[in-house]
Amino acid sequence: MVREMREYQGLSENELNERITQVRQAFGRRLVILAHHYQKDEVIRHSDFRGDSLKLAQIAAQEKDAEFIVFCGVYFMAETADLLTSPCQKVILPDLQAGCPMADMAKPEGVAACWELLREAYGDRFVPVAYINSNADIKAFCGREGGMICTSANAERVFERVLTPEKSLVFLPDEHLGRNTGLRLGLRPDEILVWNYRNPDTNILPKQPPRLIVWQGFCCVHQRFRPEQIRSVREQIPGVRVIVHPECPREIVALADDAGSTGYIIQQVTDAPLGSAWAIGTEGNLIHRLVAAHPGKTIRSLNPYLSYCRNMNRLREHVLLWALENLQAGNVVNQVQVDPETAAFAALSVQRMLEM
Repeated sequence: MVREMREYQGLSENELNERITQVRQAFGRRLVILAHHYQKDEVIRHSDFRGDSLKLAQIAAQEKDAEFIVFCGVYFMAETADLLTSPCQKVILPDLQAGCPMADMAKPEGVAACWELLREAYGDRFVPVAYINSNADIKAFCGREGGMICTSANAERVFERVLTPEKSLVFLPDEHLGRNTGLRLGLRPDEILVWNYRNPDTNILPKQPPRLIVWQGFCCVHQRFRPEQIRSVREQIPGVRVIVHPECPREIVALADDAGSTGYIIQQVTDAPLGSAWAIGTEGNLIHRLVAAHPGKTIRSLNPYLSYCRNMNRLREHVLLWALENLQAGNVVNQVQVDPETAAFAALSVQRMLEM
């Protein structure tokens, strides 16, 4: 019988910690807990590994002795882990309601309709590329149509490989990462078309094919940063270095000193000398941990009110314990499984990227 969530609400921090530790010790290497950088400290402290979504999915695949992969993140991340792990491994998402609004902005039917219009207008010129922050059905679309996925760390390399005089690129679901990457590679703004998926009838295809079409999706966290915040922090902290995630809008990336993936931001701050000052445009839990890890440096959020990911913050310690003790009792709760056909094409899109 599945244990009820209400049994776990109101447990003290000490009891939660002790019981989670007991379950982990009982399972040994049969259980691996993965946590994304944006998770709360109360969850992060119980993880065996922390990282970004692709790194964690790859770690899950490498942990061959782990029967259960408990992924503390959002739904598309657990899907990616399911794509890369073996059939004998079970991927568990403790809170199934933890989704990603940006990933959900690209729906299969909308993408398929866009794709048909592009084919009618330009033939087979376009190659689809999906951000890792996409649902499995969108990854599968890319695999089926000769495309691949990318991460914020390798987007430039993927774009360089795809963009040729004969081929253009459709990038989804994040408008900002797509535009920032295209401009960084030298595309002109007039060579980039934003696809309005909410009102597709308003999209006007030019006579000459765009070099890059970007889906009008966005990350709610990175959408919150403003140019005036950059100007303000430079006035407040002379010599501050502003670094942001490339999911931020173009005007933010243009005003910042640097932009890069979560791993890149962590590395830049870690390698910086003592006494350096940083204003960071990304998720609040990550910034909070960077502050704690580097007391000899001035580190703050670009947004004075830390910008948190609501879906990442859904997972609490008692929910993690609920999932773990159900596993211990023989109840596999909240397993994430991608159907075989979708998984085959989605895995193909991942494999094409990894082969690069």
